[in-house]
Amino acid sequence: MKYEGSCHCGNIAFTVEGEIKSALACNCSICSRKGTLLWFVPATQVNLLTPRENITTYTFNKHIIKHQFCGVCGVQPFGEANDPQGNPTFAINIRCIEDIDPLAVPVHHYDGKSL
Repeated sequence: MKYEGSCHCGNIAFTVEGEIKSALACNCSICSRKGTLLWFVPATQVNLLTPRENITTYTFNKHIIKHQFCGVCGVQPFGEANDPQGNPTFAINIRCIEDIDPLAVPVHHYDGKSL
C-alpha cells in the first residue's frame, strides 16, 4: 500500500510504500518527549516529495540516527539510519501519515532508555 505523509505545515512531504503491521514506541530521552510511533522501512520504499533543504537534522549520543524534522513547524515525520545489516532505513512516524488511525496499529514498546 502507498501512504502519503508530511510534517504539520507540509514543508516536508513524502510517500512510503509497504504494510503497516506494527509500530515501535521507544522510551529513550528523545522519543519519549516527542511521542513518536515508528514504522521501519527500507529507504528504497520512501520517496521525498520536497527538497532535502526543507529538512533539519538533529543527532545526539552516538550520532547514528538522523532525527529529521521541519524547521518551520517542528514536527518530526521520520528519522534515518542504517539497519543492523547496514542498509539505509527510514523510521517513519506513523502519526504523520494521512488517513490512518495510529491507535489501531499494534505498538511494541522498546527500552531505548536502558541502552
